Amino acid sequence: MLQLVDVGKKSIADYTSLASRGVMEEIRKLAEPLAGKRVLHLSATAFGGGVAEINYALVPLMKDVGLDVEWRIIMGDDEFFGVTKAIHNALQGDLHGLTTTQEDIFRRYNAMNAAEFEDDYDFVIVHDPQPAAMIDHFPETPASWIWRCHIDLSAPNHAVLDFLAASLERYDASIFHMPEYVPQHVALRQAFIWPPAIDPLTPKNMALSAEDASYVVDQFGIHLERPLLTQISRFDPWKDPLGVIDAYKLVKQTHPDVQLALVGSMAHDDPEGWDYYNRTVAHAAGDPDIFILSNLNNIGSVEVNAFQVH
Repeated sequence: MLQLVDVGKKSIADYTSLASRGVMEEIRKLAEPLAGKRVLHLSATAFGGGVAEINYALVPLMKDVGLDVEWRIIMGDDEFFGVTKAIHNALQGDLHGLTTTQEDIFRRYNAMNAAEFEDDYDFVIVHDPQPAAMIDHFPETPASWIWRCHIDLSAPNHAVLDFLAASLERYDASIFHMPEYVPQHVALRQAFIWPPAIDPLTPKNMALSAEDASYVVDQFGIHLERPLLTQISRFDPWKDPLGVIDAYKLVKQTHPDVQLALVGSMAHDDPEGWDYYNRTVAHAAGDPDIFILSNLNNIGSVEVNAFQVH
């Protein structure tokens, strides 16, 4: 069996102060025909990144309105996640394609995970490219399979997208963040636009006073009376932390007191993240006004909130 994620409990009633009664009633009415339906969310990691954040909020709320929902994590190691990060980069426009060996690794791990998958759900929601080819192993599946894409496909490497296309075309529906991200030359059965959302009740997004934020930020050596530039992101080429450092250096020429905090997290499905973390540290070149922080420095949701507030 694939690893089950414990998401805890949430109640939609907790959001009544943030959303209107009409919205709450509409959600419950829409959920009624789906009561008891078995739904699986399938992703590469339960830690780090937006997919995990979304699912920790979405899955328990789906349960609260009457669906029978699980979230499971596929198996993989650096060999596999190195390939899937290359796919991720290529789908966002990186010109490097996949070698035959990389394609074989991707297929092999998807087959391995499919062998551990029990196909007894009504709906299977597959997040991002990592598990996308698992559907190939269930041609007679009774479930409705949905691919939810969380990345920018507006200018993809078409060779890599074509490699995935045969799998993506099997899905009953696909979900994208923006209309521009829907690939035009892939014969998707249905494409829907569903923007990502934050959970306003999580520690990262809850109301935090300026005083409390300053107290937290101060613990990391930030000078509270000096200006601070902050980027919250993974250490990833598409977030360009090296470019952020270069921008900080330009600002430093006219505002010599400025500081920079690069605040991120490391995810186990992103081996490239360690390379970019190390490159970021090297690019900072020991500048005492650059703070490179992550979960390795005890950065969590409250700390991210504090940096954003400050």
